[in-house]
Amino acid sequence: MNDGPLAGLLVADFSRVLAGPLATMTLGDLGADVVKVERPGVGDDTRAWGPPHAPDGTSTYYLSVNRNKRGAALDLASPEALALARRADILVENFAPGTMERFGLGYEQLRPACPRLVYASVTGFGRAAPAPGYDFLVQALGGLMSITGAPDGPPTKVGVALVDVLAGQQLTAGILAALYARERTGRGQRVEVSLLGALLSGLVNQASAVLNAGVVPGRMGNRHPSIAPYETYAAADGDLVLAVGNDAQFARLAAALGLAPDERFDTNAGRVAHRAALANVLEAVLGTAPVAHWVAELTAAGVPCGAVNTVAEAIALAERLGLGPVVELGGRRSIASPISLSETPVTYRLAPPDLNE
Repeated sequence: MNDGPLAGLLVADFSRVLAGPLATMTLGDLGADVVKVERPGVGDDTRAWGPPHAPDGTSTYYLSVNRNKRGAALDLASPEALALARRADILVENFAPGTMERFGLGYEQLRPACPRLVYASVTGFGRAAPAPGYDFLVQALGGLMSITGAPDGPPTKVGVALVDVLAGQQLTAGILAALYARERTGRGQRVEVSLLGALLSGLVNQASAVLNAGVVPGRMGNRHPSIAPYETYAAADGDLVLAVGNDAQFARLAAALGLAPDERFDTNAGRVAHRAALANVLEAVLGTAPVAHWVAELTAAGVPCGAVNTVAEAIALAERLGLGPVVELGGRRSIASPISLSETPVTYRLAPPDLNE
């Protein structure tokens, strides 16, 4: 049964790859009826992005962001595509600027007949820039790679298409805001998110350092520019993460490790200034026992810490914590929505569709 908060809304999903499909999957999880439009005979680009593949041969990339959707293989020039767009409450697309307009599916073309339509677009660099946007490229151009990696190593991308994820989440927020506004005004509107804009907003404190202090950050490995100890440290058998965010937590850490008093480390500012010396002091103790020992000891002392998990271990941890991180539909598994609603919970109704299913 679909009692989701967006039940009854129709989403025409003309998007592909990651940012748009992530947004429309979220809308589907929240109860909307999502129709995924794909190119006949070819489908979403991610259908061909493998290995790895699920046992039935489907790309695991495609499976990650396409549940709770029905599938339709339609040419953009077809009457069926136009009819779907005109019926929809929400249209989502991430083609190069101008593409939808060539087929009569642009916002200004649809608005006269569809004044309540919420028309959501993801671009690489804004509507005025025709260049296609790829996550890896935007990680480079948007500054993320310049602050990711070892100080003496090359610029490094994040291990997942984080820019697309950020853009998809921002697009979802914009769509929900537009729907709320429509309840008051009776009118839809255009919602736009660029990959570059989404990344810049996601740089938070690092971007603020540039804007407000003139500090251009660089690569620091696992270190934090403003907090210490807040990085990985070598234990006897591997890396231990310490995420000590305030002086009280550091005092508990020092007591648990039996550290001698040192005025250099009394405040966070002092610890940041003497980060290398602090690391030497900590690793002299941490190196005497394995990671599991320290996780148990420090957690009991109220110190935020942990091992560096694999993705499989992270999913298993969420299972142990009772978060229910995995959902299975039609023999296909995906990570469950992290959104918990007490009155109108998310629902899982449809497995990712086969092409034109």
